[in-house]
Amino acid sequence: MEFFLRNKKEFEISVLTLLAIVLILTFFISVYIGRYTITPSQLIMAVAGKITNVDYTLPDTADTILFKVRLPRIIAAILIGANLATAGAAYQGMFKNPMVSPDILGASHGAGFGAAVAILLSSGTAGIQMSSLLFGLGAVLLSYTISKIVGHGDNTTLTMVLTGMVVSTMFAAFTSMTKYVADTDEKLPAITFWLMGSLASITRKDVLILLIPTVLGMIPLLLLRWKLNVLAFGDEEAQAMGVDTKKVRSIIIFSSTLLVASSVSISGMIGWIGLIVPHIARQFVGPNYKHLLFASMLVGGSFLLIVDDVARNAFSAEIPLGILTALLGAPFFLYLLLKERRKAKWN
Repeated sequence: MEFFLRNKKEFEISVLTLLAIVLILTFFISVYIGRYTITPSQLIMAVAGKITNVDYTLPDTADTILFKVRLPRIIAAILIGANLATAGAAYQGMFKNPMVSPDILGASHGAGFGAAVAILLSSGTAGIQMSSLLFGLGAVLLSYTISKIVGHGDNTTLTMVLTGMVVSTMFAAFTSMTKYVADTDEKLPAITFWLMGSLASITRKDVLILLIPTVLGMIPLLLLRWKLNVLAFGDEEAQAMGVDTKKVRSIIIFSSTLLVASSVSISGMIGWIGLIVPHIARQFVGPNYKHLLFASMLVGGSFLLIVDDVARNAFSAEIPLGILTALLGAPFFLYLLLKERRKAKWN
């Protein structure tokens, strides 16, 4: 038995290492490809020049594209993909439901409404991001508060899900109302394009801003990943094992919401990643959250980076990320439903 557990642990660590290598390779490939090709030698010279402060006579165009356009976008794609996937995995564990996505409590729709209002008021990039983040957090806080007021007994989790659906619908209606009153020449197209999700306007400042909530949200989830396994047994069993389920659930909700809302405030609404990537990660490392959160983080970063590469290189005009992730996510979700139906039939 001890030999089996040791081999299993070594296998899971090997898989995580392989996923990390895939992410690194995807990173370098993403740096290389684009409408303006950056050669490997130019990349090495550019990075070496920044580290050693030596001028390697890199073309100005290559230097600008690499450090002001491509690298910020690539890093943002990795962070946002990792954030959404990790939050999705945490929510699926907390709600004990593999069909749960990280916007189930209204974070994405709240953030979308906040951004739409900011665009309508011509608040600028910083204003849009701040408004989106605050409304995303506020939507989840509203869902959580209402569920506490109307919920009772063992139905707390179900009440929270239903409340989240109501709040999401409400903020989606608010967003539609904002689009309805927006100027059709400028504001309406800007709101519509933002809601479809894109990394085209990412800057180095955006990446630095995103790093703060990413760290603040990731650390608690990684520290609590052991307790996500315990929550899967149910509240009574978890409490019997000494876990404060209310406290743990509150921390998971806040941390996941911070990851989702901060990501949406930077990139717009990019759906399906938090739903499908945790399922892909389970195929590699299994359902144990000791490794599942790390795997979701790595797969999520690679997944969104690949999707963004397709979005900016497949056609002459860039495709919004939300469209591509929906085209990939919807068939995968149908596959999950068919798989669950087949499993229930055999049981």
